[in-house]
Order: sequence, then C-alpha cells, then structure tokens
Amino acid sequence: MKYKILHIVGGMGKGGTETMLMNIYRKIDRNKIQFDFLYTTNEETYYDKEIKKLGGNILRIDSLNIFKINKMGNQIYDCINRNGPYQAIHAHTLFNCGIAMRAAKKSGVDIRISHSHTTADNEVGLARKIYISLMRKLILDNSTNLLACSDLAGEYLFGAENIKSDKYTMFPNLISYENIIDVNYGDVEKFKIENKLQEDNLIIGHIGTFKESKNQKFLLKIVKVLKERNKDVKLLLVGDGSMRDELENMCKDLDISDRVIFTGTRDDIDVILNSMDVFVFPSTFEGLGLVLLEAQTAGLPCVVSEAIQPEADLQLGLFSKLNLSDGAEFWANKIIEIYGKKETDKQKILDAFDKQGYSTEKCISKLLSIYKID
Repeated sequence: MKYKILHIVGGMGKGGTETMLMNIYRKIDRNKIQFDFLYTTNEETYYDKEIKKLGGNILRIDSLNIFKINKMGNQIYDCINRNGPYQAIHAHTLFNCGIAMRAAKKSGVDIRISHSHTTADNEVGLARKIYISLMRKLILDNSTNLLACSDLAGEYLFGAENIKSDKYTMFPNLISYENIIDVNYGDVEKFKIENKLQEDNLIIGHIGTFKESKNQKFLLKIVKVLKERNKDVKLLLVGDGSMRDELENMCKDLDISDRVIFTGTRDDIDVILNSMDVFVFPSTFEGLGLVLLEAQTAGLPCVVSEAIQPEADLQLGLFSKLNLSDGAEFWANKIIEIYGKKETDKQKILDAFDKQGYSTEKCISKLLSIYKID
C-alpha cells in the first residue's frame, strides 16, 4: 500500500515553505509515500518538474477567493475524491486552510492538518477581519492537527489560547543542510570570480522574494551607509519578485548600483551562502525565516530584525537581532562589528541542528508520526 498525502499550496515556487516541502519529499521513502500538490494557480511554478519526476501529481483549482468560499470548498472536495484516497490533507494556505479543512472533513479524510508559516500578512480592513474570524473557526472545528514553524506563527493563525491545545505542534522547518556544510570550495571561488568579488570585499548577502515584507529597501539604505564610510561593500541580492525594477531603480537613485549584484533565482544556494561574509534579513514580518537556518549552516553571522522568531536561532552565537527603528546607520555598525566572525566548526553546526530538533531524521520522523505512517 502506498500512502498518499495531499499538500494544499498556492503553488510550488522557490519560497521557504515550498523548499521545505521539497526537502521532505526528496528524503522520504517514495516507494511507500506519495505527495500530491493542489495549486490555486494555473501558472507553472519552480518545482513542478521535480514533483512530477519524484512521482507526485499537481492538481489545480481556481484561485482562492474570499467571496467564493463554497465554490472553492466544492472544488477541493471534488479534487480529493477524484484523486484520493488520501492518508492526510496538509494545508499551507494561511487562513484559507479553513476551506480546505472543511472539504477534507466532508470527504472523510481522517488526518487534516492546518500549517502556519507566517506571523502576519499584508491584507487589512473589515472584510478581512470577518474572513479571519470565519476561517479560524473552520480551521479549529475541522483540523485534527495544528502545526506552526514558530509559536508566534501558531498564535497568528490559530489564536494564542489554541497553541496550548493537544492538537498543536511546533514543527521545525527542515532544510537540506548537507550541501551547504560540504560545499565545493572550487565552485565558491568560481562564483566569486564570475561576479568580480575580491578578497577584501565586505560581502553581505540576502535571499528572499522581492516584496515589501522582506524589506530589501532598508537593506539598500544600509549599503549606501557602508559605501559612504568607504567600506568596499558588495551586496548579493538573491531572488526575484514584483519589486525587482523598483529595487534596481532605487540602487541608481542611491548611487550604489556598482555595489549590488542581483543574482536572480539560483539553484546553487550552497555556493552563494559560502561566498558571503554577513547575512542580513530585515523582514517586517516572518514565520521563521528558513533561509536563516541555511545561513547559519554556512557559519554566517546574521543581522536580523525584531520580527524574526527565536526558533530561528541555532544558538551558535551568530544571531544579532536589531530593531528596524534603529535605522540603517546602526545596522551598518553591527555589520562592521561582526564582519570576520564566521563559525568554521562544522561539527558544532551539525550538533546545533540536532539539539534544536532541526535534523533531517527528527523532522521527517515527527511528520510521519503526525501522518500516522510507521
């Protein structure tokens, strides 16, 4: 018997949640377990080809809509019944999880999981508040399990009182850290040569979708400060998104275009991280910040905003948490202070993963236990 799990997502682009799901899918016994993915987009996304290669199916419904709850629920219900039976339905769509959970319960699926990956979103207004109230009730009434990447993310989706319930589990995000630890330093040198990165450069880095919540504009202001102080700074901006043109124009306005390298979306994150000196993550809100675990795997000192959850700190002495209100000058000072303070003891890093519960074996074992798969 092959167990089938249906993950409900917006799409499988190269974000933190999606990368975590792929890290799990690559490592589970796929002769025993199959992951299917239900999208709310018709667009092709980053991991589509790999999902199919690994034996998973991609299913699609219309985009989730606040005014079409019943229609969306019926589409999810039909997908479950056409493509199941499923051992579990695992939803990752924030408050829209409520629609999926009700449909899964109606379909008779025994294990119904709502999973929170963030502590906030950008939508506001009365209609949104009403929707949140309705969806939270659907989530709580119809989910058998409530998962979150941090307790604050759990509070945001489920309510503070509900992270004390037996249904709730803090589920550590899983990253594929082996390649980062055992990086090919020949590839690192090649990357540096290709991007004209010099030995005396202060190379700061950031990985994330180019959107308001990731706050790359603040990062560019920091680069401006460092340049004005005659620091030979280079910023690696890894990723892409709707704000790319705006960020490139801001670089021109700040006269730092020569200091910022837009790498685009990359597969060689292990190489790029090992090319950096300091990792900077000034998000205005964040569930956990999966990439921060990857940055610490590379031994990078990290400067992060107050929005970053404590669960992201591997307790290696690499975390510097600052307030965004401190301003770009203060952040620049901290970057200068921690420059050159990488952690080079690989065994110490691996031990930290195990101690914090982020090891591959522990994460997969915990998830399979939730799915009730021996």
